[in-house]
Amino acid sequence: MYNLMYVVKKDNGGFMDTHKNMLTEPIVDLKNVCISYGKDPDVLSNVNLSLDKGSFHFLTGKSGAGKTSLLSMMYLALKPSKGTVFVFGSNIGYAGRDSMAMLRRRIGVVFQDFRLLEHLSAYDNVAVPLRIRGMSENEIKKRVKELLKWVELEQSMDKICSTLSGGEKQRVAIARAVINRPEILLADEPTGNVDNDIAAKLMKLFVELNKLGTTVVIATHSKDLIAEYNYPQIHLENKSVKVIPALRRSAHEN
Repeated sequence: MYNLMYVVKKDNGGFMDTHKNMLTEPIVDLKNVCISYGKDPDVLSNVNLSLDKGSFHFLTGKSGAGKTSLLSMMYLALKPSKGTVFVFGSNIGYAGRDSMAMLRRRIGVVFQDFRLLEHLSAYDNVAVPLRIRGMSENEIKKRVKELLKWVELEQSMDKICSTLSGGEKQRVAIARAVINRPEILLADEPTGNVDNDIAAKLMKLFVELNKLGTTVVIATHSKDLIAEYNYPQIHLENKSVKVIPALRRSAHEN
């Protein structure tokens, strides 16, 4: 068994430690938010949603319901056409470029289309957030190799990303998103291109991060995943949001 806890828990300088216990208000708070593109009708309309620090939600809804748009707004790549969005207590409508950049560093994102640096190796892609943080190369090497072993990419860590399969790229994208132990983790269909065994490992990683305080939102169409883990759902339908409580306590919370 690879040492997952070394990667996600041994961190004296990460964002989770730096900002520990600073938030009493919701970590994400949407008030009367609308999202539209140009003159098209609203994708989401009058959305009110609060996420507490350390919560775990699945994001559900049919294709085209607005899941990717909602995630984009949460990771500060999209501003609402109406309404107010607070992330880490900051009103993003008034945040300047530098402030937005600092806020984004506290968020890990797994994109559905991966958005890797295709000319770099798997190792170097995962190392990027740690290098931005100024971590020593010796420590980066330990953490990146350990995490890539966990997601079963130890034989591919030196391969250029453009040569990897879709499933391998997805695992690289997930490793890059979690290596910095972000305060918020947003993942768009993170288990969609991997087999069941790898999917279970990835979910274990997300659950462990959540236990350590990371707020997790995972967009998924998988009814099996939702049934097994039984976290609350943020369900999108008819341009609106409904939070569906968990039916029982998830066995994975223990």
